[in-house]
Amino acid sequence: MKKYLWGIIYGIFLTALTIYILMDTFVITRVYQTVPSEDGEIVSELSEENISDSDTSEESGAAVTTVNSYEDSHISVTITEYREKATTIYVADVRISSAEYLKTAFANGAYGRNVTEKTSEIAEKNDAILAINGDYYGSQENGYVLRNGILYRNTAAKEREDLVIYADGSFAIITETDVSAEQLLNDGAQQIISFGPALVTDGQISVSEKDEVGKAKTSNPRTAIGIVDELHYLFVVSDGRTEESEGLSLYELAVFMQSLGVQTAYNLDGGGSSTMYFNGEVINKPTTNGKSIRERSVSDIVYIGY
Repeated sequence: MKKYLWGIIYGIFLTALTIYILMDTFVITRVYQTVPSEDGEIVSELSEENISDSDTSEESGAAVTTVNSYEDSHISVTITEYREKATTIYVADVRISSAEYLKTAFANGAYGRNVTEKTSEIAEKNDAILAINGDYYGSQENGYVLRNGILYRNTAAKEREDLVIYADGSFAIITETDVSAEQLLNDGAQQIISFGPALVTDGQISVSEKDEVGKAKTSNPRTAIGIVDELHYLFVVSDGRTEESEGLSLYELAVFMQSLGVQTAYNLDGGGSSTMYFNGEVINKPTTNGKSIRERSVSDIVYIGY
């Protein structure tokens, strides 16, 4: 027995270490930084404080809302449902008077690892009018994270294409190894979304029929954002993995968005993460495996609101 004792102990140690590494990567929540509110105060990662209805109405004026639209003096959103490639696609056509209404938010108001909430929960806490899931930065070790003008992570991911949103609301596609996050911030970047790839650049499709995200299936639920012209955006979510909605390839998504007139379009996290929230409700059918319709918890959202 003594002959094998050290081998048994070593095996137990390796097993415990492996379990810890897996738990640390996928389960254990680590909050690295809480997010300051607009007045400079720190918002707890568990805070559910929102802008009051009176504050919002005073700034926006009287809002006119229907099942598929929202309009006030600064924000206009119209939802249209399309059917392409045996897939249901939801498109939010967004026009805003200022780029300040195009924002991002973290789950639980905190930057960290495995800090997640459903898209709808993050949206509700931030009084979002419209929201889609973001890049799920928390599942990546590297990749720039710049949100609402604050730089949280500056480690570049090799050959990663990012979407940069500047203070004037304009879009740009960059490769992380070509420019530092600090330089982008100095140049006026407000948001850096790190997932990709770019779907449309300068009005031209920038993916091929063979391109895919990792080992994902060809047809998937998808989330993307695009810009048509100044302060005019499209938020796009397609359902997939069900008998009702097959899903899209990256190329099919790019062709679809180009047909709507976008000049730049960018692929966000998809699959079970793909969620569109509008006027207090999830309007698409999120699914991870096609067997059940439910939201996946994610680390961040892109949203329209005050």
